[in-house]
Amino acid sequence: MASEPEGRLLIVGGDAGGMSAASTARRLAPELTIRAFERGPYTSYSACGIPYFVGGLFDDAQRLISRSPEEFAEKGIDVVTEAEVIDIDLDRREVTVARQDRAVAREGFDQLVYATGAEAVVPPVPGAEAVEPVRTVDSAERFRAQLLNGSGGGSAVVVGGSYLGLEMAEALIERGMTVTLVDRAEQIMMTLDPDMAEQVQSAAEGKGIRVLLGVEIEEIRRHADGRARSVKLTDEELEADHVVLSTGVRPAVALAEAAGLEIGPSGALAVDDHQRCPGVEGVFAAGDCAESWHRLLERPVNVQLGTHANKQGRVAGTNIAGGEATFPGLIGTAVSKICRYEVARTGLSEREATEAEIDVVSASIDTTTRAGYYPGTGPIRVKLVADAVSGRLLGGQIVGVEGAAKRIDVLAACVWMGMAVDELEMLDLSYAPPFSAVYDPLLVAARSTAHAVRAAA
Repeated sequence: MASEPEGRLLIVGGDAGGMSAASTARRLAPELTIRAFERGPYTSYSACGIPYFVGGLFDDAQRLISRSPEEFAEKGIDVVTEAEVIDIDLDRREVTVARQDRAVAREGFDQLVYATGAEAVVPPVPGAEAVEPVRTVDSAERFRAQLLNGSGGGSAVVVGGSYLGLEMAEALIERGMTVTLVDRAEQIMMTLDPDMAEQVQSAAEGKGIRVLLGVEIEEIRRHADGRARSVKLTDEELEADHVVLSTGVRPAVALAEAAGLEIGPSGALAVDDHQRCPGVEGVFAAGDCAESWHRLLERPVNVQLGTHANKQGRVAGTNIAGGEATFPGLIGTAVSKICRYEVARTGLSEREATEAEIDVVSASIDTTTRAGYYPGTGPIRVKLVADAVSGRLLGGQIVGVEGAAKRIDVLAACVWMGMAVDELEMLDLSYAPPFSAVYDPLLVAARSTAHAVRAAA
């Protein structure tokens, strides 16, 4: 049941989740006093665009920022940047804020949104602590300045074969550097199944990125002046003028945990479907620091994407303003571009289904993105995962050239709605030679997967 909003809304964290909550609450409840604290110099920026800025696709970092503090001020939202909340007192309903000038102040609130995002996981090896993660606009500006201050070329080591690691490796190749990507895992992009990840690895290597898998880093070594010198592996030492860490992130919840907020099984803040933190009235969480409900696994997970952060922020803001909104969960849809290939996934991979003890079948097909005779066509591989008994589509992965990746949105809708693969096989998808063959790759993959389901029966 909707309630009247209380007067002072305080936001901890000035990016997607927090500022989406603030903007929604402001629109629905003009009477609220809204103040946000952001420890960095920028608000509402696109971290996903950082590799393209580093790689020189565009030169103005301001293009990564969707709304500045001044623009929020015009909407009646007071944003204080370079001000870090260092303590939350839920009993007194106040926070302690440390500003860049070392001044410390207390600020009261009636309602609070915790939206601190995620923080980089630094590998426990000597020298790693001195490498600044390139995760914010200001850190990207500093890293790009280091690249431009060099004489051109040079060498770089990227540690971690995630989406971001591969995107940064490609960005550095575009800068004319010699790039090695290393990962302790036996494959890159662990969100994909191995057969799909192999395609991405081949594309990266074809671009000139050296990929070393199943290796351990022993030390990141530096010159006397602090500049990177090399990365020491167990059996090899890699020259490195620059080092990029892409070894994962974790929800930034230390402040919330110290305040007594509940941490869920994923390691992120526990929330209900209204984004409320359980057991504390008027406290919400949104974004990378908060859990989400996985609609297929039927358990809370922590998935760090701006799409979810913005939606969760909007849900929190609506409820703060006295409205009624819920976040329905997620299914793990993601997309990226690695060298010549577009890469996408949704739902469960075969590995994830097996780990969840779900009996599945899968099928992969190789075809082309357009009619074979149409200029610009290229390879696309589609893999579908389905429940072995019911035939329900549980997941899909796509790797292919231009025109491949956004097909994942069709699969995401099918997974979301619980469609079976034999239904997908007959789905009325569009056709014209510039966009696909007569049978779209998704229909071909659905047919193969439906055969696998029938064979398993």
